[in-house]
Formats: sequence, structure tokens, C-alpha cells
Amino acid sequence: MTKAISKKSAHLNGNTKVPGDKSISHRSLMFGALTKGETIISGLLEGEDVLHTADAMRAMGAKIEKGSDGLWRTFGVGIGNLHAPKDNIEMGNSGTSTRLLMGLVGGHDITATFTGDASLSKRPMKRVITPISEMGAKFEATDGDKLPLTITGAPSAKGITYRLPVASAQVKSAILLAGLNANDKTTVIEEKPTRDHTENMLRHFGIDITIETLEDGASAISVIGKGTMQPCAIDVPADPSSAAFPVVAAILKEGSDIRIDHVCINPTRIGIYTALKQMGADIEFLNQRIEGGEPVADIRVRGTGPLKGINVDPALVPSMIDEFPVFAMAASYANGTTTMTDLAELRVKESDRLLMVAEGLKSSGVSLEMGEDSLTIHGNGKAPKGGSLIKTALDHRIAMAFLVLGTITDEPITIDDAAPIKTSFPNFMELMNDLGCNIGEIHD
Repeated sequence: MTKAISKKSAHLNGNTKVPGDKSISHRSLMFGALTKGETIISGLLEGEDVLHTADAMRAMGAKIEKGSDGLWRTFGVGIGNLHAPKDNIEMGNSGTSTRLLMGLVGGHDITATFTGDASLSKRPMKRVITPISEMGAKFEATDGDKLPLTITGAPSAKGITYRLPVASAQVKSAILLAGLNANDKTTVIEEKPTRDHTENMLRHFGIDITIETLEDGASAISVIGKGTMQPCAIDVPADPSSAAFPVVAAILKEGSDIRIDHVCINPTRIGIYTALKQMGADIEFLNQRIEGGEPVADIRVRGTGPLKGINVDPALVPSMIDEFPVFAMAASYANGTTTMTDLAELRVKESDRLLMVAEGLKSSGVSLEMGEDSLTIHGNGKAPKGGSLIKTALDHRIAMAFLVLGTITDEPITIDDAAPIKTSFPNFMELMNDLGCNIGEIHD
């Protein structure tokens, strides 16, 4: 383990670009592998999670390489033509790609075994196993629903209509990916909107995908199996989840003025920015445009003083679920109480994020209450004391969130392991320090 420490810093200034969006990067590699031809990808996130996805698609027959020009190229095998991997597929810490690939493999007549690190091996997979089993796949999983997990895909996958029991873009995407090789139509019904990168990118690759609003207000997303995906170019925008870390750091420092270029502002991904604006944060989306089917903008953030506490609208939760750790850091510096509810999903992420955030903030001197699916933080407009050693539980977002908090606390904050940060934001410390932070590794 390599610890890292974050010390109080001056205001942040500068222009930067965070790594490419992780969700779009995963999908660009997977979908490129399902074409017959060359897909060229620029801006790909080269974090460990995405590199595991690249290795997985190579193991199933696709040719994937990075050129000297910095561009990634995939040469696919086509829908229905994935190869059975010769060895186990190691997914590291990547829950997103594991669940999506479970759907992809489940729709093909191949067998694959997925393994992962200690954190990923604790994460439940039943929410994907259940619908993909209905399509004809068979699963052998550790403790019933965990990795290591072996999937024997359906010899002839059948389309299903499946209503999501919980809002989950990962489950929705897994079902749609399995449906690409099904014999008929596959429909996913979601009562609350979730990330729609899969739908946007399937259209970009030429798949006919339909979205219908039902009488009860739910959305029915459908694909017809046995289609053909066309090779195309993809420019991966910057990740709004990664951008949230420098954004919050700038908000917490009065006098800060930063700009983050080319960020994805898909409405299903920007709940944290909406919530921060409601708290009084000065955030602007500049130069808004559409690139590769996704809305993109440059984000300007200025630190104008303490925020005000709010009750976070539960409707925002699906669009900011990954950002609650760093949002909680902002809430700890607000004037007044911030209440967050409907957070049950946080308990089945890379760690029990609800518990990890609550314990870390308490050890840093923040007053709060935690419920089964809620978090209430009482801020007083002053920086927390800090001086804590934070357990990260192999969770990159916990690690980065508390390093952000350490830029304002009276005493430094130390995290027990900085290694997980490389899964999604390899240059996090360098980028943050270039903007004015004081974050560094501790080598024992």
C-alpha cells in the first residue's frame, strides 16, 4: 500500500482536462469489438478499469491496439462471433465492465469465467444474473452471485421484456447487450431515467434502438437482435465524474477560478452539478455542443465562499450516484444541514460507500447522522478539523474524495492506499497539484 496525504492549499487556478469518460470508454471498446471493421477512438481513458475491458475484448477475438498517434483502434469480429476466451478474464476492480460483459457473453454461445480483485469479488451480481438467465444463459457464481463467476451463454438467446427492480444503467446495458444477439426483440423498462450512454452509442454504431414512454411514465427501451454494427469514429469526452473532484476542490476555496475542457454533460450524469448550484456554487457550462451523440461543454468554476445546506432531491440520485462521496465533502463545508436520501445503491459499489463516507467524515470532525439509505451532514460554514487516516477499502472515489477534503481541513488528511485511484484517474494528483493543491504520496 502507498499512502497519500493532502494538506491545506491556496485557491485553485488554471485550465485543465480530466481523463476520458469511463462509461463511454468501456462501451467504445466493447461496441467496436462487435463491428466488422475498424473503429477509431480518441480520448480513451487509459485507467486500469478500461484496460481490463480492452484485454477482455482481445480475449474474445477482437484486435485492439494503441497507435503512435495516441489513437486506439479496434478491429471487431461482429455480433454473434465472439470467441470463447482461453483463460479466465481478470477484471480487476471494474464493476461496470464486468456487468456489461456478463450481458454480452450471456447473449453468445460461449463460456467465460470472470475474476476480480478483493473489492470486486465482494460485489453482488444477482441483478444481472437474473435477467440474463431468463434469456437462456447459465451461471456458476461464488456464494451464488459473486466472482469468480462462470457464464455459459445462451445457444440461442431469446429476447425478453424486463422491468428493472432498481434504477441501474449497468443492468439495463447488460440486458440490451445480450439482446443484440437474441432471436427477437429485447425490451428494458425503467421507471427512473439512468445513464443512457448505451442507447446513444448503439445509435452511433447504427443499431436501431427505440424508446417509448409508457402510460405509467416509465420508459421502454428496445433493440431487435441479429443486427449489424457499423464501424465509426468515437471522440471520448472528459468524464464528468472525474471532473467533479477538481470542481468541488475549487468550490471549497474562495478565490478559485478553474476551467475544465470538453466534459460530457449528458443529463443523466450531471446531478452533482445541479445539486452544487442549488447550494450556491458558481458553475457555468460554456461552449455547449454535441459530439459523437453526447452533449459536451467546458466547465468554469469559481470559489465564492461557503455553500448552503440543501435537501438533495431524490430524483437527482441516479444522475449523481457515483459523485456522492465528493458531494459529501462539499456538504461538510456548507452553512447548514444537507440531507441525502435513497442512497441504498451506495452500499453495493466498490465499497459500502455510505459507511465509508460517514466514518471518514466523523473521524475528520464532521457532525452527521447515517441511516440505512440516508446521510445527513451538519455544516457550519467552516473547514472540518481533519487530521484523520481514511480507510479507502480499495475504492478510488473514497480515496479521491477525502484527498479533496484535505485541501481545506485544518490538519492534513491521509488515505491508507492511493493505488485504487489509477483505476479511473491515473493523473489525479498531478492534475490537482497543477491547479494549486498540495497532495502527495507517502513512501514508507
